[in-house]
Amino acid sequence: MSNSTIHATDEPATERPTTDEATAPVLELDQVSKSYGPERVIEGLSLSVTEGEILTLLGPSGCGKTTTLRLIAGLERPNAGEVSLNGTAVSGPDSFVEPEDRGVGVVFQEFALFPHLTATENVGFGLEAWNDDAREARVEELLDLVGLEAQGDSYPDELSGGQQQRVALARSLAPEPDVLLLDEPFSNLDVDLRVKMREEVRRILKEAGVTAVSVTHDQEEALSISDRVAVMNDGRIEQVGEPEQVFQQPESRFVAGFLGHASFLPGYVHGGEVTTGLGPVPRDQINGLAGTYDRTRIDVLVRPDDIRAVPVDGEGDGRVISRRYLGPTVLYEVRLDDDTTVQCMHNHDESIPLDTAVRIELDADHELAWFPSDQRPADADE
Repeated sequence: MSNSTIHATDEPATERPTTDEATAPVLELDQVSKSYGPERVIEGLSLSVTEGEILTLLGPSGCGKTTTLRLIAGLERPNAGEVSLNGTAVSGPDSFVEPEDRGVGVVFQEFALFPHLTATENVGFGLEAWNDDAREARVEELLDLVGLEAQGDSYPDELSGGQQQRVALARSLAPEPDVLLLDEPFSNLDVDLRVKMREEVRRILKEAGVTAVSVTHDQEEALSISDRVAVMNDGRIEQVGEPEQVFQQPESRFVAGFLGHASFLPGYVHGGEVTTGLGPVPRDQINGLAGTYDRTRIDVLVRPDDIRAVPVDGEGDGRVISRRYLGPTVLYEVRLDDDTTVQCMHNHDESIPLDTAVRIELDADHELAWFPSDQRPADADE
C-alpha cells in the first residue's frame, strides 16, 4: 500500500430535533397496496405526516411515488390498507371519501391554470361558497403571500413560469386544505428558476403552516425543500428521515447510490480501527459499528467530497480513469490498485489528466456509513 493520508475527527454528527416529537399525524398510510391487474405498484406502504411538515416522496421513475400521491388525493383506490386524514379513514376496506370531500389540495406539474381567468379569478375559483368579502380578502391575502399582489389582473399567458406556479400554489391553498400535494412541481421550469422556486415554495408553505407531501425524482430538490424525505424503490419505502440523515446514514445501498455519487471502500474491522486500501479509519468514526463485527469485512461509504486525488510521480494508490466536467467542479473516477473505484470532486481549476497516478486522501470530518461486504467472510485468523 502506498503512503496515503486519512484525516479523521472525533466530533459527533449534529442532529436537528426529529419530527417524531411533533403532534399526532395529519396524514397516515397504513399497509397500503395498489395493483393494476397483475402488476403490483405499491406494496404494504406505511407512512405518516405531521402538521406543518413538508415530506417528499423521492425515487426513480416507476417506483410508485406518483401512485402514492394519487391514493392520498383519492384519485385511486387502494387494493389493501388504509389512508387516514386527521384520524378518519378516507380510503380503506369499508370507506372511501371522494377527492373533493377530503380537504386535500393538489398542485400539478403543468400548473393547470384557467387561461381565460386572471390570477385573481384563478386563485378564487374554488371559493364559490364563500361570501364576496371573505373570498376577496382570502385571495388578496394569498396573492400577497406569493408575492403577486401587483399581478392580480394578469392572465396566465402574461405571467412567467415562476409566476404561474405561484398562482397555482395560491389557488390550491385558497380553500385551506388539510394537506397539500405537489406532483413534480418544478419539472417544467428551467434550471435557474427551479432552484429559486424551491426556496420560494418552501417559504410560502412554512408561512402558511401547511402540511405538504411532494413527489420528485430530483435528489437535490428533495433534500433542499423537505423536512423529511421518504426514499421509494419498487413500490416500497426504503428509508424515511430528515434530509441529513438519509444522505449521511443511508440504510441501504440503493439509498446511498440514489442520493448522490457513492463509492464503497472495502475494509476489515479489527480492534479500534477499520483497515482499508487507503489506510486505517478509526472505528468510532464508522457509524454504529458494533463489537459483533470485529474481524469481518465491510464496505465503507465515501462521497466525492470526502476524497481528494493528489497527482504523484511514480506509483500512487491508483490512476484516474475518467473525468466529468460539471462547470464549477470536476468529478474524477480513480481505479485503485485493488480494482476498487472511487470518485472525488475537485474545483474546476484543478485539472488532473486521465491515466495520472494519484495518491488518495480521505478527508472525512463526519461519521461514515457502512454496509456488510459482498465478499466472503473474513478469516478469523486474518
